[in-house]
Formats: sequence, structure tokens, C-alpha cells
Amino acid sequence: MIERSDTDAAVIGVYAAVVYDVISATNSSPQTTEINAPARARTLMKWVKIGLVQAALFVGIGVAAEPAGKKWRPILGGGLAMILLWFQYVHARDAGLSNGGPPTETVEPAAWTPFAGSSTRPR
Repeated sequence: MIERSDTDAAVIGVYAAVVYDVISATNSSPQTTEINAPARARTLMKWVKIGLVQAALFVGIGVAAEPAGKKWRPILGGGLAMILLWFQYVHARDAGLSNGGPPTETVEPAAWTPFAGSSTRPR
């Protein structure tokens, strides 16, 4: 049986927030993903996957750091956040690919050539 304490909800919330913070650091919003999906769906979803791997690392550290009877807390908070975010971004991608709409950026692949040693696009 799971022993509960007054701190369970806070710890679960912390791990959910960690996942949301990592995804925020690696991705645009689901709304931006939807708007720009026709031009960049593959790269947008690549970064969602990278963010989820990073978030899973933090959740794993949390599981290792939690006391024996409390290891479920980071799994519940972080796992639920990861599942919800994955489905938000998949929905955004699919909605953008099926409905289109005006993008927030202009993508001209032929016009872009990287500068020597630079990974950024010219402005």
C-alpha cells in the first residue's frame, strides 16, 4: 500500500512542472506547431522528442532521489505531463497538416545556405 503524506501533491506538481519547463525550453508552443506544421512538422516533432527524453532524465533523477515509499511521485507527475504534452503536440501537428492556415514564418529552403561555422539562418 502507498503511504501518503502532506507533501505528495506538491512533489507530483514539481515533477510535472519540470517536464513542462523542459518542453518549453526545447519547443515552440503547440499553437505554433499547428500553424507551421505544413512547412516544419518533422523538425518540430524532433524537438518534442528531444525535450521528452530530457524530461525523462530529470524524472529518473527524481525517482532515484525519492525515498523508497515515494518513488511513484515523480513518475506520476512527470509521466502524466509527458503523456499530455505528447498528445498536445501530435494533435497540433495533425491539425496543422490537415487544416493549414497562414504560417507565422516564411520558409525558403533554397535561399538558405549556412555561413561557415554557423548553424543559424541569415536574417
